[in-house]
Amino acid sequence: MDDEYVEEEFVENVTDCPGCGEFCGQDILKEKKAGEGTDYLLKCQECGHVHTLQIRPPRSIVIPFILSEGAHSRVAEIEIDDDEELHIGDIFEHEDASWEINRVETKTGNSRRKLVASKIGRANAVRSDVVMVRLTLTRGEFSDSDSIFVEREKMFKAGSIMEHDGSKWKIRAIHTGSGRTMTGRVSAHDIKRIYLHEPPRVEENIPQTPRERRQAWKEGRLGNNPNPEVPDAEKSGKPKQQRQGRRQKKKRN
Repeated sequence: MDDEYVEEEFVENVTDCPGCGEFCGQDILKEKKAGEGTDYLLKCQECGHVHTLQIRPPRSIVIPFILSEGAHSRVAEIEIDDDEELHIGDIFEHEDASWEINRVETKTGNSRRKLVASKIGRANAVRSDVVMVRLTLTRGEFSDSDSIFVEREKMFKAGSIMEHDGSKWKIRAIHTGSGRTMTGRVSAHDIKRIYLHEPPRVEENIPQTPRERRQAWKEGRLGNNPNPEVPDAEKSGKPKQQRQGRRQKKKRN
């Protein structure tokens, strides 16, 4: 059995016919320029109805947008076509940045999920290509708050060292929407806050006294002991108890 092929028919100048109500081909009888648009006199190929079709380019209008980037917001007047429909979640480019629409209002201030531009009174959008990550920086007993802007997909690893404002900090914990984590990696757009602690100074770990240096050599911390000993605290999992010094007895008279 031979395969049957259905040849597709391409019809030019297709539009709705007001005579028969069908979306079908039209013959152009007359064409006339009208400003920036064109008027066409058409004849329906199905029913023969003659009618006029006016084609006009969309009119540009200016809509005030509240653009939010972290804690900072500003108003920008953006020009778009009056017949364009805006939806919450739409992403657009403006001033070399990406923005996501999160609110659309009518001219009376009512919020809508979508709206034709000619009926929009105001729209809100947030920066979508970067996100703000809040920081808590702890040095000793004092803590400060700060924030940084990073790409949405940037990864942060708990326990790693990061630089901020010219200093190095250790990521102690990362707070997501479901709680804190002290292990693993988290992308920036899932982070609520990063907790940073000042990392221990190198000089604090250097053995100072001869006794400390001998103990460091035994444990392999000086790098020249082929068979280092495991500290007692690591064997038992408990911190090593410090021996108290002997009290000097007073001499009796």
